[in-house]
Parts: sequence; C-alpha cells; structure tokens
Amino acid sequence: MDDFSIGDYLAIQALVHRYPRHLDSGDLVGLGQLFAHAAVHFEGRPDPVIADPAEVTRMFADFVRLYDGIPRTRHMICNLIVEPDGAGRARATSSVFVLQDAPGVPLQPIITGDYADRFAKVEGIWRFSERFITNDLFGNLTAHGKYALG
Repeated sequence: MDDFSIGDYLAIQALVHRYPRHLDSGDLVGLGQLFAHAAVHFEGRPDPVIADPAEVTRMFADFVRLYDGIPRTRHMICNLIVEPDGAGRARATSSVFVLQDAPGVPLQPIITGDYADRFAKVEGIWRFSERFITNDLFGNLTAHGKYALG
C-alpha cells in the first residue's frame, strides 16, 4: 500500500518489541497497557480479553513467577513479518523464544511460540487491536509459571 511507510513498519516493530521489554522487566501493568485497545486471545482460554489492560495484567501476575520483581526471562521476538491490511491497519506474525535463569534451574530455553497481531493507527499512533498467543514447544517451566502450560 502506498500509504504504509517504513516509519509505520518501524513503529509497529517497536510496539511488538515493547511487549518483552515490559514482561522481562516485571512491568506487568505496562504490559497490560499495550493491549488497552485490543482483543487478546490466549491459547486454552475460550474467550479473549477485550480492551481490558487490568485483566491482562492480572492474568500475567497470576501466572508468572517473579523473583525480586522480575521473571528472570528473556523473550526474544524473531521472524517478524509486518504487512499493511488496509488504510490505517496492519497485521504481523512473529515467533517468540524464551530463555530463563532462575533459582534452582540453569539458564535454559523454556518455551517457544507464535504471535499473530493486528494493529490500528489511531490519531497517528499505532496500537495493538488484536493478539493471538500460541505456544508450541515446552521445556522446563517449573520456575516460570505458577501452573502448567501445554
């Protein structure tokens, strides 16, 4: 599309990469705010969380183990593909690879997955409008989650 610029691509790329920055730093409130205007679909949960950043924050707080306020993880987003999807809209897919080094477990890969995202440009700012979170490969998650995945 002619109206989709490299600036748009870079803004969406930065937005996608803010998610692991918030999560890995333990800023679960900031993470929830990323989805203030979005429907978030969690694999295994029948209904999405719709435009409710406090609920997204609560879900992560209920699941993720924190050590002195951080989960001791590194979420690496890779294979990001961003494509225009109409005027002021875009979609993206990416993969996530998570490492963790926590008390009692060595540095190790713990999970991989995929994100499928949609974005809307509102008043010149790109926002998430939808995210699908899926996981496919599971390692030792005992130090990461408060309950089992997969």
